[in-house]
Amino acid sequence: MKKKILITGSNGLLGQKIVLNLINNNAYEIIATSLGENRLPLETGYTYEMLDITHQDEIAAAVAKHLPDAIIHTAAMTNVDACESQKEACWAQNVMSVEYFVKHISGITNKKIQFIHLSTDFIFDGENGPYKESDKPNPLSYYALSKNESEKILIESSIHWCILRTCLVYGIVHRMSRSNIVLWAKDALTKGNPINVVDDQFRSPTLAEDLAQGCILAAQKSAHGIYHISGKDTMSILDLVYKVAAFWNLDTACVKPIKSNTLNQAAKRPPRTGFILDKANRELNYQPHSFEEGLGILDQQLKSSQ
Repeated sequence: MKKKILITGSNGLLGQKIVLNLINNNAYEIIATSLGENRLPLETGYTYEMLDITHQDEIAAAVAKHLPDAIIHTAAMTNVDACESQKEACWAQNVMSVEYFVKHISGITNKKIQFIHLSTDFIFDGENGPYKESDKPNPLSYYALSKNESEKILIESSIHWCILRTCLVYGIVHRMSRSNIVLWAKDALTKGNPINVVDDQFRSPTLAEDLAQGCILAAQKSAHGIYHISGKDTMSILDLVYKVAAFWNLDTACVKPIKSNTLNQAAKRPPRTGFILDKANRELNYQPHSFEEGLGILDQQLKSSQ
């Protein structure tokens, strides 16, 4: 009997990686859902349906129609500064959608549905990173607040939930809607464009393939609870850019190190996050790549897409 997995946000970086990882596996039936037309490069091996996660009736219909064994909820509003200025949209996508899923999963009495939810390192204030799962959240931005609230909804619910917190995801997929830190850095360094890069923010950059694998492992093992799923290396954003430059043999003369407080960003960022991965290693057998290995995988994908 195939395990049926419904994925939200299947047009996004993580959503596409999960679908493409699973479609060749005969153990799974995949329902890919997202807003707008399908952007996946392959047209077979899965079912695609449009789904607006801010509409409760659409969520109710999708859950009732497909009765999946697991839902991997990757869809969210993740532009941290936009969340500050568009609070209603942020709350609708990041909080209300989770409430809707909990409500309609709870209403299914003849099947246990696992809900795998993506959260973020930004729920922490960054004073004591890297963090383990049991550390206390203290969100600094509206985006972080919305993600922390969505976690609370799940923790207080009676459904079978799993929260995967992640950090600074990078990678490339077909028809991307937005860039990410590694692609931005490589492009700017290649062009020699002057770039200001903060040296006082520390993260664990996460290869999209690794995060997708973490989601799949959580589904395979029917995991319950909170897990930290990121890359294995923690570094400053400045060091990340220098590592990108070193990997592709690019000149760093255009890089100007700066402090976060000079950026005047709408949303406050935690200074030092990063994750301790012991629980995910132990319980899910999660084995992420090093940052250099991740850059190698990305390099091969960039070459094959040319």
